[in-house]
Amino acid sequence: MLKQIDSDIWVAEQPLKYLGINVGTRMTVIRSNSDQLSIISPIQINDAIKKQLETIGVVTNIIAPNLFHYLFASDCKNLFPYATFWADLDLKKKKPDLPIDKTFDYQGGNLNDHLKYMFFDGFKTITLNGFSRLNEFIFYHPTSRTLILTDIAFNFDKSFSFSTKLVSRLIGGYNNLSPSLLEKIATTNKNKIKSILHEILDWDFDRVIMAHGSIIESNGKEKLIKGFENF
Repeated sequence: MLKQIDSDIWVAEQPLKYLGINVGTRMTVIRSNSDQLSIISPIQINDAIKKQLETIGVVTNIIAPNLFHYLFASDCKNLFPYATFWADLDLKKKKPDLPIDKTFDYQGGNLNDHLKYMFFDGFKTITLNGFSRLNEFIFYHPTSRTLILTDIAFNFDKSFSFSTKLVSRLIGGYNNLSPSLLEKIATTNKNKIKSILHEILDWDFDRVIMAHGSIIESNGKEKLIKGFENF
């Protein structure tokens, strides 16, 4: 079900396992002044969530924010065929069967009057295939002072399973808004990441939403700085 967390911003969650670990996943919904809805990292949308979305506005943007969070985007597009499906250019090359309509500008910009975005260039992680680029776009909702991330930082806490807590204590992301050891090892151009972080910190955000972990409701900027200080 959709949960409203501030003016014109909602989230919905579902279970998800990654490499056998329960990490969960979350989508974020942003409403513009004209009741247009942007869905970031869609989950599997059931009838109840679809009705909720239709009650609060019109879905006009469906966003796959990086090269990995696209699993339910096609289903979302089928539910809302007139919405624009946004993604990274490399995702369009990686998955040519996806019904992608537009690709993001790597220079960043405004998706609409309520949503800004930026390319988090150079960030990598370790997958079963080795070192992999994320090509993640991050988002900022000025009205609610909310930063929206996907896979560049995690925040697992006591609400998660024992195995998730154990793993995140070992490799990072437990009670700390930070990337894991996997990203730290895989990402070689640390200076580029520091430069992008400085740009992000120019945004006036307090709350941080990520795809995996518990939402940071306040002091998000300070916690993001702390989480990346040893990156």
